[in-house]
Amino acid sequence: MSRTYKATGINLKSMPFGEADRLLTILTREQGLVRAVAPGCRKPKSKLGGRSALFVVNDLMLVQGRSLDKIAQAETLESYPGLSQNLAKLTTSQYLAELTLYQALSGQPQTELWDLFCQQLTQLQTATPAQIPCCLIHGTLQLLAWAGIAPQVHTCCLTHKPLAPPITNPTWRVGFSASAGGAVTLTGPPRPSTAIQKAAEQGSIYAVATEHRVQGKLSAQELALLQDLNPADIQPTSPLPFSLVTAYPLAIWQGVESALRRYAEAYFERPIRSAALIDTCFTALPDLTSVSS
Repeated sequence: MSRTYKATGINLKSMPFGEADRLLTILTREQGLVRAVAPGCRKPKSKLGGRSALFVVNDLMLVQGRSLDKIAQAETLESYPGLSQNLAKLTTSQYLAELTLYQALSGQPQTELWDLFCQQLTQLQTATPAQIPCCLIHGTLQLLAWAGIAPQVHTCCLTHKPLAPPITNPTWRVGFSASAGGAVTLTGPPRPSTAIQKAAEQGSIYAVATEHRVQGKLSAQELALLQDLNPADIQPTSPLPFSLVTAYPLAIWQGVESALRRYAEAYFERPIRSAALIDTCFTALPDLTSVSS
């Protein structure tokens, strides 16, 4: 006999299934990730049509199956219509949904993660175009912090010495590594193999650094922005730091997003497919620093 159960869930992923159904990946407060079929929802007059769309929050009645569950009833609670009306907002929400999917668990409550993701969608829906990069980067850091893997950016991960980026120096760089856990000072002896071997024998920091793959480098301004966001202190209820939008050029926000993307992809060992459109979306956004100047 099939078991039925109730859950409150938000649709994170949707794909056609069979002739008229959809297969949904749903993040629920009570059961974590659930993969369920929305029967007949692709038919013109189906009651499940709109309720099976992305980022719709439903009160659900589900029937448990062997591999896939089935939605028996759905009552919509929230739909975030502002996201689908703006390509940059929709792409950003899909980006954050992927990061949420990579760390959500099945078969156990995911209340905190559910609340965090829904809060991010609410903030993103009401954001201005110039604030969208802030929503994305702040949301990414929140999700990484929730998973316990937020990058360390105030001190070097290897030397543990404070990092004070000289923002007036355009050539200064610091490494950014998922395996090290964040920022890595890019100083040390020359790179020939004999020098590396000698450094290893001497136990130098440079030899330790060669064990960590650096996904990218951050400029002084990019590191300063990450430090201002202070991921170590980010909580699910942390307000968005919109005051930083006018403090840093759009190019700096783009550079930080790119570095965080590589960091997350290296850690989760999976690509963020929604990121393919991020660069295009950001190019069309206003740069308030150039407008104010």
